[in-house]
Amino acid sequence: MIDAHIHVENPHLPGSKPFPDYLNEPAHVAERLRCELRSVGIDQALAIGSLDTTDEDPLGTDFTLEVAEQVPGLFAIGVADPRRSDKEHLERVEAQLQSGRVRALKGYLGYLYYGPDHPGYRSYYRLAAETGIPFIFHTGDNYSTKAKVKYAHPLLIDEVAVDHPETNFVIAHFGCPWFLDAAEVIYKNDNVWADLSGLLVGDESYFREQQRRGQMRAVAERVAEAMDYTERPDRFIYGSDWPLAPMRPYLFFANCVVAEDDQQAVFEGNARKLFGLQEGDES
Repeated sequence: MIDAHIHVENPHLPGSKPFPDYLNEPAHVAERLRCELRSVGIDQALAIGSLDTTDEDPLGTDFTLEVAEQVPGLFAIGVADPRRSDKEHLERVEAQLQSGRVRALKGYLGYLYYGPDHPGYRSYYRLAAETGIPFIFHTGDNYSTKAKVKYAHPLLIDEVAVDHPETNFVIAHFGCPWFLDAAEVIYKNDNVWADLSGLLVGDESYFREQQRRGQMRAVAERVAEAMDYTERPDRFIYGSDWPLAPMRPYLFFANCVVAEDDQQAVFEGNARKLFGLQEGDES
């Protein structure tokens, strides 16, 4: 199985709610992550870096890659900052992408007040296409009161999908709560995927309470309906958004969402295709 959306460091998003304190030392994170992955049978995972990019760390992935050295099967997702699109920065980004250790780029819609059509993103789309990696966008609800959700609506991805057909785009969080809007974008575009991460966020007690109240089933039914609308089970990938959700209860929830016939594809096969992962690959 592959978890295509986790965090092993604080992404340092403007106004975001606190991340766990243990995301501050690579060895501690690695130990905890190895236990979590083993507990649910995840063989490979992709972790998103930090918005705090520098000239020495142009995609904000140095901490994540240090953790990956201690966690077999862990790869990094670099952060694309539309405010940094100068030639020198993009050359450093390209060099890091060519190393093969960064398997995707991500844009933080809503946290930054830029839509996906902003010119600052265009060179990142080109680099993603040239290196054969997908470009992921945060969509839907934001984990910050300072974010502006109008920039994070999944319908906005349709425009760049049409204008950049050579780039594969991923609608992170399936546009939650705009599942049907996200589904339409996936239905009509051959280069758009979605991940199922972060549809419920909380600790284990929260998940137990949601299950007890029937809310987990209600959310699962809404997501499943939207997935059916796309007629594209080959365009969905699994992600947990750990540590914002614990892996074991989130996987239980995802099993309620994904039809049994599609589970092999959603939990593994689709991600292998999208990220170019082979069984046994290590960072």
